[in-house]
Amino acid sequence: MRAPHILAGLSALLLSTTTVAQQPHNSNAPINFGADHIELQDKANRAILSGNVAVKQAEMTLNSARMTVAYTGQVIGGNPQVSRLDASGGVIVKRPDQTARSQYAIYDLNRRVITMLGAVTLTQAGNTVNGGRLTMNLDTGRSVIDGSSVAGGSAGGSAASGGTVTQTGGRVTGTFSVPKRN
Repeated sequence: MRAPHILAGLSALLLSTTTVAQQPHNSNAPINFGADHIELQDKANRAILSGNVAVKQAEMTLNSARMTVAYTGQVIGGNPQVSRLDASGGVIVKRPDQTARSQYAIYDLNRRVITMLGAVTLTQAGNTVNGGRLTMNLDTGRSVIDGSSVAGGSAGGSAASGGTVTQTGGRVTGTFSVPKRN
């Protein structure tokens, strides 16, 4: 009976998107940034970036309207040590084989995890999954999306392969097309 294998495959796609060829992210690489405006708040150990914020680390980019950069207070080689990035407003995270979009994102550099919230869309290899929360582990390359109820949650979307995935009632659900047979 093939049904359990098909259901297991669909469950894996809905709950966890992994790619064998994907390499772990180099979260030790320097972080380069650009923005229309920056406000340094040294006593609070943070910087506020606003307006067309663009951050690049190794092969990953993060774009948003606004970002708070928290640093530890330690300075190594003349550079403050960044511990966390909080992004808001049209957040887009691009990796070589993935694009994720949301309203908010938190990049915890110590844990090497990006958590995205609010109208989340993850596109990879022609598949699109929508949900309320996405967690990307940059060490393992594993991305997990769930239907957590978050303000601004997704109303749905369509996959490039012809499938549709929608979030309703705090769940991630979907329909996927199968290859045509001759």
